Amino acid sequence: MVSLLTRANAFDGVELAAPPLHLSAHPTIERWLFRGDPAAVDAIGSVLGLALPREACRAVSAGTTHALWLGPDEWLLFSETPPLVPGPAENSHALVDIGHRQAGFRVAGQQAASALNAGCPLDLDLAVFPVGACTRTVFGKAEIVLWRVAPEMFHVEAARSFVPYVVALLREAARGVV
Repeated sequence: MVSLLTRANAFDGVELAAPPLHLSAHPTIERWLFRGDPAAVDAIGSVLGLALPREACRAVSAGTTHALWLGPDEWLLFSETPPLVPGPAENSHALVDIGHRQAGFRVAGQQAASALNAGCPLDLDLAVFPVGACTRTVFGKAEIVLWRVAPEMFHVEAARSFVPYVVALLREAARGVV
């Protein structure tokens, strides 16, 4: 008998109500970490239908496919529908499915930046961290990837095991406790 393991939802049992913030889970997005040389970057971009960002700490989107620049040769790629992503065999690259280890959610509202700053050392003022900015950082004791999607909306990616902690800390910040 063959048994198939299914990925548990990282948000099961996690209370997302955090007034005045609006938290929404994005557990079904497929995630990949891509590293490659310039030729591989161009090739994967054409497969995905978008040009991967070449500017530090920036994100680009095309429909439901997104690419976040995390380092000189590293991008976080995700989509609500898994695109067919064949690797260019002739170019140096690595494409790793990381959907099993990470989960993402959106934080929205007028106090989103303030609540995130309760546990994140970055200056999240819109003038400093504009729409389209993204980076690896920390929130409390958890490593996260933070992406500003709109003036009052952020996308947060965290290790699945840290999701309850990150959400609980955000809920406390929203209540003004932190």
